[in-house]
Amino acid sequence: MHWGDLKARILAYGTVRLAGTYPFHPEHSSAGPGAGGAGSVFFATLHGRIRLTIDDHSLLTLTADADGSARLTGPDIDVEGHIEDAVYHCPRQAFITLSEGCIFSCRYCSVPTLPKRIKSVDEVVAMIEQVRGDIDAISLTSGVIGSVEEDEARAVAVVRAVAGFGIPVGVSIYPLPGTPQRLKDAGACEVKFNIETATTALFRDMCPGLDYEGTWDILEDSVAVFGRNRVFSNVILGLGESDEEMETCIRRMVGIGVIPVIRPLSPSPNLPGLPRPTAERILRMAVFARDELKKAGLDPTQAQTMCTRCGGCDLVAGRDL
Repeated sequence: MHWGDLKARILAYGTVRLAGTYPFHPEHSSAGPGAGGAGSVFFATLHGRIRLTIDDHSLLTLTADADGSARLTGPDIDVEGHIEDAVYHCPRQAFITLSEGCIFSCRYCSVPTLPKRIKSVDEVVAMIEQVRGDIDAISLTSGVIGSVEEDEARAVAVVRAVAGFGIPVGVSIYPLPGTPQRLKDAGACEVKFNIETATTALFRDMCPGLDYEGTWDILEDSVAVFGRNRVFSNVILGLGESDEEMETCIRRMVGIGVIPVIRPLSPSPNLPGLPRPTAERILRMAVFARDELKKAGLDPTQAQTMCTRCGGCDLVAGRDL
């Protein structure tokens, strides 16, 4: 079985229970999929990596020996590989959440329910100092605490402070007009501003108080500032959109030079009746995106930072399929 097909099947489960003698150190996120949950682990093969949320009731089992060699098994799945330990949030990156917590209440996200805390510039610099020999990228994300303007100012200050490490810096925050240029001037090399949903109607329902079309405008500005293959955007698969609506969204992104990150929905009590997408749908949308990216001359494998560089939570065109 091709790795892309297999990874889509694994992503459709999304969870794993742990077994064996390996001393697991689960990664606990304060942003993104699994924020505030039981933690996650990274499993890798010769073909790629995948991030799985820990769940003692999962249909998948990850059995790992003390040396890190591992086997992932479950219905129609049996693959050998090894454990990859996360540095901060993912392997080979310092992926750091600057503001833990958020003033917005997107329905698919648990971050607003977490205790609020803001990391200082000095704290972030110290965190990177501790792991600088183990990372190839610095990736910064953030909820919004206080105001969008305050959050952006904190991100710019941190980028300016960490750019001196000489390691690529990527940033994913909620943007304002002018945010791309301010981050570029501070030393960022890539940005990811998330449009989250495939349609305006879904965005109004899922993300009250946020600006859908404004984010699209800023994404287009970002390509002018950072260049092609340096601007990304998450869109969640499984919020109720049709395949046609997702395809239209992907075409729109690619058409302005943005690389889509198609993120399978993590089911939430706030979204009753919305299951994780099937393996067939995850693969179908990823293949569509791959073909659109190729036609546009965009290459996700050029990513230096953030989710597309890691690839644990999604299918990445050019790498997984």
